[in-house]
Amino acid sequence: ARHADPRNLEYHFFVVNSEVVNAFALPGGYVYVNRGLIEKARTLSEVAGVLGHEIGHVVARHGVEQMQRLQAANLGLGIGYILLGREPTELERAAIDVGGGLVFLKFSRDQEREADSLAVEFLVRSGIHPDGLAGMFEILLQERERRPGLLEQWFSSHPLTEERIARTRALVAALPPDRLQGLLRDTETFQRVQARLRSLPPPPPAERR
Repeated sequence: ARHADPRNLEYHFFVVNSEVVNAFALPGGYVYVNRGLIEKARTLSEVAGVLGHEIGHVVARHGVEQMQRLQAANLGLGIGYILLGREPTELERAAIDVGGGLVFLKFSRDQEREADSLAVEFLVRSGIHPDGLAGMFEILLQERERRPGLLEQWFSSHPLTEERIARTRALVAALPPDRLQGLLRDTETFQRVQARLRSLPPPPPAERR
């Protein structure tokens, strides 16, 4: 975060005690990473890649843009009901709230690509090898085939394809070789933290799939 956001925004990071593989960021610099994602990673650079991606969403104000879209959509619906001369029913209100929430969860393909590009740059600035981002994406695709339900939340909010992985690898390959020399891929400290996390009691039943 120190190498990413020129606004000197104070970031807050949280590990969520859930085995569901997911991560997300909220406007204002609040980043949440599920325990399941950290446990699936092979190296520090893979977790750092996800963090860089989420920080990219914050820096590019994607969450703010989605909130503005949601507010505009709700305003349009309100005007529509005024023109119809009636109030929405309870069922209609519930449908609007649920539908709006789903819209907010999903970033556009362009926003996802921008967050990937920013993550690659942020990782290099931080001294971490950026190929960890594509590596984590590959793990997620493999896990989706093995246990689809475990990654349902990730894929609902982070559309992921082989093309996107190839694009991320191309971004890394396009960097000057001297910028990639000596960049960190893993540390013993990360491996100890990961082992400690795996040794903890399992998440509550409500957070398990």
